[in-house]
Amino acid sequence: MSAVFDKPSVWQRVRPVFSGFDGPLLLALVLLGVAGMLTMYSAGFDSGTRFQDHGRNMLLALVVIFLTAQVTPQTLMKLAVPLYTVGIALLVAVAVMGITKKGATRWLNVGVVIQPSEILKIAMPLMLAWWFQRREGHARVPDFLIALVLLALPVGLIVKQPDLGTAILVLSAGMYVIFFAGLSWKLILPVMLIAGAAITAVVVSEERICQPDVKWPLLRDYQKNRVCTLLDPTTDPLGKGFHIIQGMIAIGSGGVDGKGFMKGTQTHLEFIPERTTDFIFAAFSEEFGLIGGVSLVLGFTFLILRGLMIAADAPTVFTRLLAGAITLSWFTYAFVNMGMVSGILPVVGVPLPFISYGGTAMVTLGLGLGMLMSIAKSRRLIQS
Repeated sequence: MSAVFDKPSVWQRVRPVFSGFDGPLLLALVLLGVAGMLTMYSAGFDSGTRFQDHGRNMLLALVVIFLTAQVTPQTLMKLAVPLYTVGIALLVAVAVMGITKKGATRWLNVGVVIQPSEILKIAMPLMLAWWFQRREGHARVPDFLIALVLLALPVGLIVKQPDLGTAILVLSAGMYVIFFAGLSWKLILPVMLIAGAAITAVVVSEERICQPDVKWPLLRDYQKNRVCTLLDPTTDPLGKGFHIIQGMIAIGSGGVDGKGFMKGTQTHLEFIPERTTDFIFAAFSEEFGLIGGVSLVLGFTFLILRGLMIAADAPTVFTRLLAGAITLSWFTYAFVNMGMVSGILPVVGVPLPFISYGGTAMVTLGLGLGMLMSIAKSRRLIQS
């Protein structure tokens, strides 16, 4: 009988707290984090305290992951509407009295300078997952139309700033939720065909439509220039095409096994622009080559597959949609970043998850990973 009244050990008391960590997800994070730290040490060799700051950001992300993993999916669902509402209000405030830097109005001073659009990377999938949870089993066309309106509002405000990279990430996160909620292929295919036709028309008529006096609807001149530079970066090799050309040179010069750690000439001679942020994949590929690049892609593939497995096993509509959207958002991050550095996509400001330097992006990624671990934890509790 005395054993019944024995006090639990310290480990027995704290074990439920650490049970929020999903082992495979944590392993993927550690592997990507190590790759990021190695690359940052080399690429940020002359950037002051950038390496130390990146390490601090990684530790901050781990804290965010740990804390978020303890929040139940039910609590996350309660936060969806308030967080979305606050995010929209802050975006409107940015449009009215935001801080402008380098021609873009993306920041707001609320005692500290923040970038409200980052909030929508998390608030958007939360809001739409909440919306479809309330219509579980009977979502109709009007429900999908309302979801598109909820998505279009923040995306339009972010594009207006302008911040095309963040707009793409918010749009993709929302569209993933809508897709997983059961959007019919009859509506998806026409959009895909129209997009394919538009891309084909741009490629075929590049010389005519890329003339300086030709205006593109819905796009600013600098966004048009990015697309035209992608099609032929050699038209301005020392200007608009410099980023793409130097990125491709760095990746190509790495060969199969790379030039070796700390031996990347394009990186250390500072030919690669933004080598610690948007173009860090070029620095990584130069030093670790094709083998390193493929290994990094496999690391992201492992992370994404594990996330999709958690989404497939999620116990509710809300958790399934949220987990799927967060996971495929990482795919969007990685695909867009690697694509723009490799010269197959226009250059936009999208970081490489857990590799690129950036405190705000690291916290956002940590929130997403923590939510995924919370969902995995809730599934294990139901099974037990």
